[in-house]
Amino acid sequence: MTRKGIILAGGTGSRLYPITMGASKQLLPIYDKPMIYYPLSVLMLAGIREIAIITTPEDQPQFRRLLGDGSQWGLSFAFIEQPRPEGLAQAYLLARDFLAGAPSAMVLGDNIFFGHGLTEVLAAAMARPEGTIFGYRVSDPERYGVLEFDPDGRARAIVEKPAAPPSRYAVTGLYFLDGAAPERAAEIRPSARGELEIADLLSGYLAEGALTVEIMGRGYAWLDTGTQGSLLDAGNFVRTLQQRQGLQTGCPEEIAYRASWIDRNQLFALCECHGQSAYAQHLQELLRD
Repeated sequence: MTRKGIILAGGTGSRLYPITMGASKQLLPIYDKPMIYYPLSVLMLAGIREIAIITTPEDQPQFRRLLGDGSQWGLSFAFIEQPRPEGLAQAYLLARDFLAGAPSAMVLGDNIFFGHGLTEVLAAAMARPEGTIFGYRVSDPERYGVLEFDPDGRARAIVEKPAAPPSRYAVTGLYFLDGAAPERAAEIRPSARGELEIADLLSGYLAEGALTVEIMGRGYAWLDTGTQGSLLDAGNFVRTLQQRQGLQTGCPEEIAYRASWIDRNQLFALCECHGQSAYAQHLQELLRD
C-alpha cells in the first residue's frame, strides 16, 4: 500500500505563552513562511501526497484557510481534530481511519529538517518495509526521547526525557512506521504523566528488530521550535540559508513543481497569489528557469 503522511499540529503550545494564546504554534512564522510549511515539505520530499493534518478543533479553520485541500500543490489533505493532547502516539489512534492499514510517515508540526542528501535519506526510509526513525546529537538530550546504544553501537532502547541521558542522541520528530502502528498504539498504556508516549510505541518495534535507526550527522540540521529561543534560532537559520544561497527552503510550490505534481500554469497562478512578496519573487524565478 502507498505510504500516507501525518502532520501532528495539535497541542496548546503552552511553552510559548503568551505568543500562542491566540494562534496555533504551527501557524507562527519561521522567517518568511508558516511553521507548518517545513514539516509538510519533508513529507513532500519523501514523495508523499496524501496527508492528514491533526489540529485542535479551535485551530482547524485557520489551517484549512492556509492550506486548503492540498490540490494547489498536487496533494490531498484530510483534517483530523485532536480534542485533547494525550501524547504523540495518540496521533496514530486519531488517524486510524485515514491510514486504513497503510504504512505512514509522521512528522511533528514544529520540526524543521535540512541537509544535503535529505531526499535520498527519506527515499531509503520510504523503501524499507520495517520502520525508520532518526537520531540527532543534541546538547540537551534530557528534553527528548534519547537513544541508548549497546557496546557495538546498535540502538537498543529509547528513554523518554531521562534525568541521566544514556547518550546525546535524541529521536527526532519524524517516524516511518508500518500499517500496524494504530493497533500497536492502542495497546500502549498511559505513562505517569498521562500520555501515550511515542517512546513506548517505538520501543516495541525496536525490541522486535523492526525499526531501523538512522543517525543524522553533521551535514544535517534538525530544529525543534518548542521554545522562544529555538523559534528565533529557526527563523535566523532559514534567513541565513536563503539570503546566502538565494534559494528557498520549506517551499511546497517549488517541491510540487519540480516533482511535476503541478505544471507551469499552476505555478504561475500560485505565484500571483503571493503578490509582490519576496516569496513570490522566488516563484517567478522558478518560472524563468
